[in-house]
Amino acid sequence: MSILAQDSSAPPAQQWEKIQHSISQIREQTAQVIVGQDAVVEEMLVSLLCKGHCLLTGVPGLAKTLLASTLGEILGLKFQRIQFTPDLMPTDIVGSEILQTGSSGGRDFKFVPGPIFTNLLLADEINRTPPKTQAALLEAMQEKQVTVAGQTRALEEPFIVFATQNPIEQEGTYPLPEAQLDRFFYNIHIDYPSMDDEEEIIHRTTGRAVSSAEPILDAAGVLALQDASLDMPLPENVVKYILRVTHRSRPQTELASEFVNQYVDYGAGPRASQCMARAARALALLRGRSAASEEEVRSVALPILRHRVIPNYNATGEGVTVNDIISKLLED
Repeated sequence: MSILAQDSSAPPAQQWEKIQHSISQIREQTAQVIVGQDAVVEEMLVSLLCKGHCLLTGVPGLAKTLLASTLGEILGLKFQRIQFTPDLMPTDIVGSEILQTGSSGGRDFKFVPGPIFTNLLLADEINRTPPKTQAALLEAMQEKQVTVAGQTRALEEPFIVFATQNPIEQEGTYPLPEAQLDRFFYNIHIDYPSMDDEEEIIHRTTGRAVSSAEPILDAAGVLALQDASLDMPLPENVVKYILRVTHRSRPQTELASEFVNQYVDYGAGPRASQCMARAARALALLRGRSAASEEEVRSVALPILRHRVIPNYNATGEGVTVNDIISKLLED
């Protein structure tokens, strides 16, 4: 059992020290394998502490799969990867019942669980599979359970999905509708590494020595960290700030600016406010703060609002991106 889970009766000061020590070790072990991408790793950890699912967007070769598998290894979680293809069926994900012949000669059905029965699931190129299979995964993400042959089976906690999308290849894909995108806690954009980081990647990956990470926690320890993030104070002024950001993103409302009315089709809903509050608490814990602040809200606003604020045709025609709109919201 994890040290964090064992020390639930320890004094608060000792618990805080152990939590911060574990977080520091997680960052160190991640840096042993992943070069740069510190902000991305922090965002993935925030999502995990909030029990939220992540959508990772980036061109091929930016270590999206390696990021997810490394985190699973460091956190001591069971990890599975599904490569989504156009012929993938829902039963390939959730599992199915097969008819077996027993030693006595009798036949009965046995449930064979699919790869979704894990702690950390990497859904690689989720937009390459048909809507029926996407819906099966999204249902499991929301309900934390699957139903096969009329029997409901709960998924083991923690259960987190990291789904990837390739933004440069859209032919033959099935883009997720906005309503389904809203089910993802974070939409994380992974950019190219800097020249110095890429040089370090070459040295680490093209020789005989291969960097590896060591487990720091286990499933019980991750659950303890998730519980600890809920205890992080969220002052009233921070709550008001979150509400101002989300309400100003909604066009044709009292707080909307002329910029929003001109370029936004649909603004962020109440789920965005909830996600920002949870993410601000988790980020404050990761940064060793005594309480969440407006600074944490500004840090988490982009990955939370990126897939929830929908630009209109004016924005598309004038080259105004969703990142520009969110930046303008935070400036105002």
